[in-house]
Amino acid sequence: MARYNRWQNESIYGAADSLSDADRRLDRGSFFQSIHATLSHILWADELWMSRLSDWTAPEGPSREVPLYDDWGDLKQRRAAADQRFLDWSAEIHQADIDGDLEWYSGSLKRGMTSPRAVCMMQVFNHQTHHRGQVHAMLTAAGAKPEDTDIPFMPDAYL
Repeated sequence: MARYNRWQNESIYGAADSLSDADRRLDRGSFFQSIHATLSHILWADELWMSRLSDWTAPEGPSREVPLYDDWGDLKQRRAAADQRFLDWSAEIHQADIDGDLEWYSGSLKRGMTSPRAVCMMQVFNHQTHHRGQVHAMLTAAGAKPEDTDIPFMPDAYL
């Protein structure tokens, strides 16, 4: 999933690069309004979840302050760096990292939470896929052309 994630992010960000900054920030009626804000939210959530699962630093500020990463160039650089960190992390995972429960405080629900670590790891990638689907739809409607999203079509370079 880390390799799939990188492939899809490169596709989405590449397609978004074909738009103007104003077009990336245009309110398109999605949950986080714009392409830029949705991509910022995805990175924010990645950093938050990985601060719980690994040694990443938690992002500052709530996700609703969108876009948390306001500069497009900075957002792209942070996304690429996070994708590399996902690849490095996934290459080092052991069963002991997957087993057991994860406890954390949910700022959204304002309470402590406990879930199986494996479920939390799936959540990271499922969350990305969910919101990238929204971005894919917004990009397509804006005339940009992201790549196919189906896993069997992932290029060999990402396998």
